[in-house]
Amino acid sequence: MNPFTSRVIDIIKSIPPGYVMTYGQIAGMAGSPRGARQVVRILHSMSSAYGLPWHRVVNAKGEIAIKDDESRFKQTIYLSDEGVIPGKDGLIDLERYRYVPVDMSER
Repeated sequence: MNPFTSRVIDIIKSIPPGYVMTYGQIAGMAGSPRGARQVVRILHSMSSAYGLPWHRVVNAKGEIAIKDDESRFKQTIYLSDEGVIPGKDGLIDLERYRYVPVDMSER
């Protein structure tokens, strides 16, 4: 596994219940500020194998980016169960729910 992928997995695992992070935020913390799409691929291909809390990752606007209706609904339910309630516009308030972890290099 390459170092970026390993860092992305560690960061996603660190997101506590009740919080979210954005794809770009994760990519930046993992060392590739322009690697948001790579974070999407990692989530898609490795969530099951690594037990990643995939539902805690949203896009930069606070939107659930999944296009599939069933998966989108699941993500909304999982987040709601953790106390992350989207606004009437469907957006998650990143000022309120964004997780900003300590520097991952300190771990």
